[in-house]
Amino acid sequence: QVQLVESGGGVVQAGGSLRLSCVMSGRTFSRYNMGWFRQAPGKEREFVAAISWSDSTTYYADSVKGRFTISRDNAKNTVLLQMNSLKPEDTAVYYCAAGGYYSLQARRLVGMDYWGKGTLVTVSS
Repeated sequence: QVQLVESGGGVVQAGGSLRLSCVMSGRTFSRYNMGWFRQAPGKEREFVAAISWSDSTTYYADSVKGRFTISRDNAKNTVLLQMNSLKPEDTAVYYCAAGGYYSLQARRLVGMDYWGKGTLVTVSS
């Protein structure tokens, strides 16, 4: 059984930082593209960042580029999302996902195989 478990969410003031973690079990982590998505209240889920399984190439949504950094530690089956210079509009439930591929046309990860249950990030102004 595949499990993705996120942690690290919380409440932070605007301009602050948080680091999200996601641990995967039940599959060979190093063979999966990994990504982070988020869903704000009343909005659709959106792509945030991705990291490839093959060479750790990274991709970011324009809204977080330069502020967020995605990384992976294959030895620990973990993907991280370092979030700096947080803004109130970053408030959302953040989801970890595995699989799929990065679509250059759509500019996001598509076709994800597995999802975590999410961790809430609240940025106060």
